[in-house]
Amino acid sequence: MRSIWNGAISFGLVSIPIKLVNATESHSISFRQIHVSDGGRVRYRKVCELDGEEVPAAEIGKGYEEADGSIVPITDEDLARLPIPTAKTIEIVSFVPAEEIDPLQMDAAYYLAANGATAAKPYTLLREALKRSRKVAIAKYALRGRERLGMLRVVDDVIAMHGLLWPDEIRQPEGVAPEASVTVREAELDLADALMATLGEVEIASLHDDYREAVEAMLAAKTGEGFEPAEAMVEPAGGQVIDLMAALESSVRAAKASRAGGSGESAESAESAAEAEVTPIRGRRTPAASAPAPKAVGGKKSTASTGTAKKTAAAKKTAAGGKKSTATAKGAAGTKSGAGARAGARSTKSASAAGAKSAGTGRASAGGATAGAGTAKKAAPRKRSSA
Repeated sequence: MRSIWNGAISFGLVSIPIKLVNATESHSISFRQIHVSDGGRVRYRKVCELDGEEVPAAEIGKGYEEADGSIVPITDEDLARLPIPTAKTIEIVSFVPAEEIDPLQMDAAYYLAANGATAAKPYTLLREALKRSRKVAIAKYALRGRERLGMLRVVDDVIAMHGLLWPDEIRQPEGVAPEASVTVREAELDLADALMATLGEVEIASLHDDYREAVEAMLAAKTGEGFEPAEAMVEPAGGQVIDLMAALESSVRAAKASRAGGSGESAESAESAAEAEVTPIRGRRTPAASAPAPKAVGGKKSTASTGTAKKTAAAKKTAAGGKKSTATAKGAAGTKSGAGARAGARSTKSASAAGAKSAGTGRASAGGATAGAGTAKKAAPRKRSSA
């Protein structure tokens, strides 16, 4: 690997010659800007504002712009003469436990390689001291025209250095946390812990960039002129409220099924998780008892049957004795006819006969008695008293 910086580690009175090597590399796919109409490449050219001429890289220097717009030229010699002890030295200032370093400060990563045979012994001494102390070294160094903060730690048998942001470069998270007061129940925390335990650990080496692979497949298909873009599935949004408990429970079930490796069960759990994660706003009602059947209007009464027969009782007061009679309606809609005044009442079949359709119960005339529980009675004529 090619080194990007040569210097030394200053460890008290010990100096360790080292080379700085990039520890990371980017695999992201970059695109070029083109002219859409003809596919021509669009390039950025560095042009001098005074004469309008394009300037080659060898003639480009540094300058500091003041508040009035004037430019103060700065050369590499000016920067090299600055009284900075870290110009060519990684100066270790302290050793601290690794947990004291906020991950927000982490920046670029580098490997420190021993530069020459004489650097092998002090390099190994520092590496083993870091291992045994279980601490990291905080150091200052200068790179690319500015002084930086770094953290040295051991990775396998190599000393690695992470660039750190200065403490004043970390922004305070003001206005980021939720402003509303939220109470988390113990049951929700228990489910979250169960989900964390179910998901378990993952091998970092097994993770990969799905987006980059999809872009590479698209480019390969486009090159072979066999690419057909697929429409992205867009989930409908809005009008829904997250049911946190149901979502946690379904997530735990789905994670267990995924760990078990059952294809059918995991798919079924995923479907149930999708159903339980969100609950429509209008659908969140407390389950109540079934509403009674609507009252009959205009002398007719209909009862809807959805697979299981429902029974409804109607009570009526009789005109003479004040007694109540009960009729049971079953099955499909029945029709009662009550036109005209009739002297007698029709007899009713017993409601306990299985599978029989309910017969209409005749209404008694205004002066007659109503039908009894199982036997039809004829209305007795009323005698007029003589004067």
